[in-house]
Amino acid sequence: MFDNMQWLNEPPRWSVDEDALVITTGDRTDFWRETFYGFVRDDGHFLGREVTGDFTAQVTLSGEYEALYDQTGLMLRADENNWVKTGVEFTDGLTHLSCVITRDFSDWSVITAPEAADSVTIRMTRHGTAVRVQYLTTAGDWQLLRLGYLPLPATCQVGVMACSPQRAGFTGRFTGFSTTEPIARDLHD
Repeated sequence: MFDNMQWLNEPPRWSVDEDALVITTGDRTDFWRETFYGFVRDDGHFLGREVTGDFTAQVTLSGEYEALYDQTGLMLRADENNWVKTGVEFTDGLTHLSCVITRDFSDWSVITAPEAADSVTIRMTRHGTAVRVQYLTTAGDWQLLRLGYLPLPATCQVGVMACSPQRAGFTGRFTGFSTTEPIARDLHD
């Protein structure tokens, strides 16, 4: 499941046991570009593999979310200026589902998701220049979180990421990571 993947910013501690990857973050790590805060951060932990063309990536996330902006998720990355990260992020004292799309400047969207404090499954699908992000509800349905535009080269990196912009030592757990052919383009049942 995590074979043939390479680190960008390898964390100080990580391990793979059976089907789970466990990451413990370094100090003040993040992926962000410019917007609102005026800084560029490209030192979050990302374990990725090359994918060419359209695909769907999926993973189940859990973590010890305690400090502002602790996060786990999926990442699709062309380079340091063009990428998407999505998953669980701790802000305002609660877990949220979060998505950041970056085209030289990062944007950020969140929805409150207290049930994600235990675990949540998310998936990301590339359909050409469109990136679709969904999460699995407690009822077992896939819910749209974000549909965004990101012009990408044919081959990119996709994988899992973890960040802790306010501290060191955040631990995130990733299970069931997969990359497959893209799901159908239908947005509505």
